[in-house]
Amino acid sequence: MHREAKQGLGATYVAGFRWGLARGYGVLVEHDADGSHQPEQLPRLLEALKDADMVKGSRWVKGGSVKNWPKHRELLSRGGSLWSRLALGLPIKDVTGGFSAFRAETLQGIGLDNIEAAGYAFQVDLARRAIAKGFKVTEVPIEFIERERGDSKMSSRIVAEAMLLTTRWGPCTG
Repeated sequence: MHREAKQGLGATYVAGFRWGLARGYGVLVEHDADGSHQPEQLPRLLEALKDADMVKGSRWVKGGSVKNWPKHRELLSRGGSLWSRLALGLPIKDVTGGFSAFRAETLQGIGLDNIEAAGYAFQVDLARRAIAKGFKVTEVPIEFIERERGDSKMSSRIVAEAMLLTTRWGPCTG
């Protein structure tokens, strides 16, 4: 799939999900293409998907880790997950993580048309929607490696978007 212009992380994933759903895929996976999410860990997510509707690869559960990441990035990531978890009442340790597997029914049931987050809050939005709709979300440990290619898109604008959206969304009522 080729995108003509940058439209943000959220819009890109939604387009990819729609592409897969339109072709009848039963499982769809999201992961970074910069080498930070290791494909060798995908079987762990798919195995957990047998008993869940959405599986998040987690850096912050027992057995999860980060490698070669600057301390300030780890603190920002942990802080973002903690903020989102507390603000929304989510039972997920790594709610901002971007290595996830979904059953097609989960993506169809969470309302992709209403996703409003363009940046990293997209990950939070998917998880909160799944939980609010009663889908079972679980985490499995992964090792996250500092990117091999590209540059981080993290910016103060993305952090502000995430904080504003999570504040507006309020506690999950799933």
